[in-house]
Amino acid sequence: MTTIRLTNSKTRRKEEFVPLDPANVRMYVCGPTVYDRAHLGNARPVVVFDTLYRLLRHVYGADHVTYVRNFTDVDDKINAEAQRRKALGRPETLEELIRERTEETIAWYHADMDALGALRPGHEPRATEFIGAMIAMIEGLIGQGHAYAVDGHVLFRVRSYKEYGALSGRSVDDMIAGARVEVAPYKEDPMDFVLWKPSDADLPGWDSPWGRGRPGWHIECSAMSYELLGDSFDIHGGGLDLQFPHHENEIAQSCCAHPQGQFARYWLHNEMLQVEGKKMSKSLGNFFTVRDLLNKGIPGEVIRFVLLSTHYRSPMDWTAEKAAQAEATLRKFYRIAADAIDNAEPYIGVMNALADDLNTAQAISELHQLAHAGDSLSLRASLGLLGFLDQGIPAWAKEPDVDLSGQATQFASLRAEAMISKDFSAVDAMKAALIAAGVEVRMSKAGVELVPGPGFDAAKLEALK
Repeated sequence: MTTIRLTNSKTRRKEEFVPLDPANVRMYVCGPTVYDRAHLGNARPVVVFDTLYRLLRHVYGADHVTYVRNFTDVDDKINAEAQRRKALGRPETLEELIRERTEETIAWYHADMDALGALRPGHEPRATEFIGAMIAMIEGLIGQGHAYAVDGHVLFRVRSYKEYGALSGRSVDDMIAGARVEVAPYKEDPMDFVLWKPSDADLPGWDSPWGRGRPGWHIECSAMSYELLGDSFDIHGGGLDLQFPHHENEIAQSCCAHPQGQFARYWLHNEMLQVEGKKMSKSLGNFFTVRDLLNKGIPGEVIRFVLLSTHYRSPMDWTAEKAAQAEATLRKFYRIAADAIDNAEPYIGVMNALADDLNTAQAISELHQLAHAGDSLSLRASLGLLGFLDQGIPAWAKEPDVDLSGQATQFASLRAEAMISKDFSAVDAMKAALIAAGVEVRMSKAGVELVPGPGFDAAKLEALK
């Protein structure tokens, strides 16, 4: 069996991955807060952990991997949108408008991530479906002295968990000095964080022992992962921006609520994304969603390829040039793999790259070697492992069904004449016209091959007749 090694954020070293139960490898990844379209930065962890999911399924078997990725559907931004719709005169209740908003945004999310070739996890729990589990966990934390209730709020006592800060490598006092913490009169300690908060009539809420209210963000993932994966599971993933405070707080809650368990044994964090060398920001005008790119005609497979071209633990820079290069590369790969059967095994070099801390950049380098060698079988199987070709060769990458034999014969004749006369002006002119029409010109000792490429326009070939 392939040995997988992963960089564990908790121990800060690369470790051999040994699952608790090889018959049920369990992974939890923090999903989106569904208030709007997913932006490109949201897509990076989806593609990264989808690739890990595919690797685990390949190594342990598709039926032996449980993947959970949640939807946070309790959030102030969701509430604000529902309140806006209510203010416009909508007759539905606030709860119904919140449900309407989250339903449409989840549908958008599914459509956009499907376009990137991401498999849907086996479980996609919504926070609102696990309120009872959250309340039960909070009651247990209060009973054990790890949390306290005051004025309708419930707070977690951070200093009651001695290991707090181990994941992010900071002490509690350092975090207080360097972080923006919410100061509130009901807190015993500035670092204590909310498990439950009260809701007024204009906000969604659920009955609880502490009054009508709603959960804090951090308790959601702790409750959902426990209910679906147990008190100990293998992998917890997410963006580096979630390491503190979200993941730190998850660990504290879960380990205190279920001290007999280990919670997550391996923590993986992907680095952040930039656009053209700058942090993605609406103020800089370089903020865009996945749907923005898809609507511009950039195929989802191209977006996925660019995201995988950089190792997940390195900052990634999205550029228009990278997207263009990725499209050209995928067209080449697809052309070579088009006629290969799809039941071969992935190339060992690709497998080894992915098993070495999910080194997708190296895996893509191996794909180039396969393409250069013309190994269509291994190339197709390896592309499949990386999340490409699930639905076969996409329409955008298929070469147009057009007969260019006449132009090829004409070009070969001009080239033969030029080899004698040493005057290549006619050859250069015809080549320029072919390229302008979207035709790739391939010349070798064997002859001339003309291949319709991106942006092929048959009308521009009329001038060559």
